[in-house]
Amino acid sequence: MDLHSLQAFVEVARQGSFSAAAEALFVTQPAISKRVKALEEELGTSLFDRIGIKTGLTEAGRALFPRAKQLLDEAEDMRRFASSLSATVTGSLVMGTSHHIGLHRLPPVLKAFRADYPAVSLDIRFMDSERACHAVESGDLELAIVTLPSAVPVNLEVEGIWTDRLHVVAEPDHPLNTGRKIPLEELVTYPCVLPGSSTYTHSILKEAIDGLGLDLNVNMTTNYLETLKMLVKTGFGWSLIPHTMVDGEIAIIDTDLHLQRELGTVIHRQRTLSNAASAILDSLRDHAD
Repeated sequence: MDLHSLQAFVEVARQGSFSAAAEALFVTQPAISKRVKALEEELGTSLFDRIGIKTGLTEAGRALFPRAKQLLDEAEDMRRFASSLSATVTGSLVMGTSHHIGLHRLPPVLKAFRADYPAVSLDIRFMDSERACHAVESGDLELAIVTLPSAVPVNLEVEGIWTDRLHVVAEPDHPLNTGRKIPLEELVTYPCVLPGSSTYTHSILKEAIDGLGLDLNVNMTTNYLETLKMLVKTGFGWSLIPHTMVDGEIAIIDTDLHLQRELGTVIHRQRTLSNAASAILDSLRDHAD
């Protein structure tokens, strides 16, 4: 049974779309369709129901999916194990990171890594930290460089690399920018723009505010910190922004909130790391706070 066909089947099942699967695997849609058709012919059964624009698993497809996923995970683990037997750092490395870390933390790490290990093919996937952790847990990523969760799933191992100080910020003309310390009871009366409620950063702020018996006045949410900064600058509300993003276009508001988040790596406890993954972990440690 061809692993490429299994990979195509699993990705279509995940994405619910042949075109989305093709994009995720960096191949054409006809190539995905051909691989799935070859698998269906080999097994003698249909794996997907194609009704209009919707693609869903058949009963046979639902039965095959966990077995196919397990075979692919075992094949990838074997590849990593074989790679680790050699001292050579080559091959591919599939890793995930957030847009913020990719913009503000990773550039010097990646520049040094590529200079030291030019034979490694990096596949960097940008996504929310929460999704990246799930992808490591499911085996879709070998490692993630993200905002670390406060409650770490039992299958995952995390390592802090950077500490991100978080500031309450607003546009310079905002009423909160008075030069005096703003009581939190006053802060929450003003609208704010925040990361989505499912994000680790939102949870850090909400936990602090809830502990005081206060409620946030959330005007808008987005998981893109650069977009949050733009919303702050254009007057949509105050926000919580990492120190690395603070500049003269926004003002730090003095409050009693002293918050921070940990940025670092996430790997699966039960998977063998490739030499490339071990090498980039070392590179990250060299650039740690």
